[in-house]
Amino acid sequence: MTAHPSPTTRDGGPSGRGNTRIGVVTFPGTLDDRDSLRAVRLAGAEPVPLWHRDKDLHQVDAVVLAGGFSYGDYLRAGAISRFSPVMETIIEQARAGMPVLGICNGFQILTEAHLLPGAMLRNNHLHFICRDQKLRVENASTAWTGDYEVGQEISVPLKNMDGRYTADERTLDELEAEGRVAFRYLDVNPNGSLRDIAGITNAAGNVVGLMPHPEHAVEPLIGTGRTDGLGFFTSILKKLVSA
Repeated sequence: MTAHPSPTTRDGGPSGRGNTRIGVVTFPGTLDDRDSLRAVRLAGAEPVPLWHRDKDLHQVDAVVLAGGFSYGDYLRAGAISRFSPVMETIIEQARAGMPVLGICNGFQILTEAHLLPGAMLRNNHLHFICRDQKLRVENASTAWTGDYEVGQEISVPLKNMDGRYTADERTLDELEAEGRVAFRYLDVNPNGSLRDIAGITNAAGNVVGLMPHPEHAVEPLIGTGRTDGLGFFTSILKKLVSA
């Protein structure tokens, strides 16, 4: 098993390597891995494709679990992917501090792996939804949100069938009290998520999950026509470079 290297003083990248390497995991049914790899490249980091059956993270400095329908969302969204070999390493390294971002299906996988609390249920209107979605940034101190400001409003695409975030009241109160709600839906709650939660973080701030797709809002010619999502990828790059 490959251990995640600790960043040290370096010329050009963490751990003395020339580039900051960010891995993007592909599971069977992943749809947005190439979009995420492109977003990483546009931010200035080196994108590294990771295959779900390979436990080796190939010396990446951070990991993105991309969106899609891993294993066809059989049983529950993310329930099978959580047991893929790569997740054994990701869970271990995330608990040791490695930054991990879960987008849509990736968020679902993070909850199934218990790296983030709560669960994702079927949308309350029982329909797949695809729309541009306005969000409010609630936490700008995580590894993935440092280029945003608290209260900032951004717009990124949203597409999901099982996007309704739920947790018991005690967990929700803890998330609120600890500032771990990272994003909330604005104007409309598209899937019935409790307390309008669109994304959350773990207590350490290195693991973030959200349902909307920032990787689809990194170039003005695609997605929303804005680059509101690029900040996720520039944030992690700056975090790793300054470590």
